[in-house]
Amino acid sequence: MDRLAFNAAAAINEQRLTRQATAHELANVSTPGFKRSYEAAMKAVEASGAGLPTRVQPQASATDLIQMRPGPVMATGRPLDIALNEQSVLGVTGTDGKQAFTRRGDLRVTGAGLLETGNGHPARNEGGQAITVPPGSEIYITGDGSIYARDPAQPNTAGFLVDKLQLRDASQVSLVRREDGLYAIEGKDGQDITNGTKPPSLTPNALEGSNVNPMQVMIKLMDQARSFEQQVRILSEVKSDDEAGASMMKLNP
Repeated sequence: MDRLAFNAAAAINEQRLTRQATAHELANVSTPGFKRSYEAAMKAVEASGAGLPTRVQPQASATDLIQMRPGPVMATGRPLDIALNEQSVLGVTGTDGKQAFTRRGDLRVTGAGLLETGNGHPARNEGGQAITVPPGSEIYITGDGSIYARDPAQPNTAGFLVDKLQLRDASQVSLVRREDGLYAIEGKDGQDITNGTKPPSLTPNALEGSNVNPMQVMIKLMDQARSFEQQVRILSEVKSDDEAGASMMKLNP
């Protein structure tokens, strides 16, 4: 009975990681360019400590690699919206000032003329520097990441090249999620990506949605809730059996 209760309590404790990851995915169903990354599985691990080595408890084994499966692309018509194609990523500056990457394409221009993502990370150019645009100009972006500006009073004229977005092909590297939600090369935080065989590109005037499937996440959440209820029921039954056994061992007065 003691071993059964121990394993059930350990399973409840370890499953908190998977429940947390599922809730995180569900919260980002509508986040532009969001990618799933967290996968967890349960494995049996021998519990060390005093006494005989007879206890085996479940333990969560997790991976945090970014899954680059594309999300749905939605046309917005907004000149600063971009959807990154295939496994292309956009170079940005993280909250710690280091090189980082993202798939988020809802760009905007600050009052100081700085080009940044919708969550406030400055976009980088090919040289790794922040991108600034002329104040009051109309900005549009082409499929190779080139940024053009033109006079809003003359919308039919060709714009002039301002800068070029730092686009990288991440098909040959493994990316992990940083603490600020951006991506970095596994084991090489702050380093740039060497482009693979595919030229990076983007789709202008569009946004990529999250690659989280809401139905799959809801089903996973229900499975986790049922698993939790099952473990709690096991603890309750063990408690009842233990109390029944203890009452049988009592001597009659």
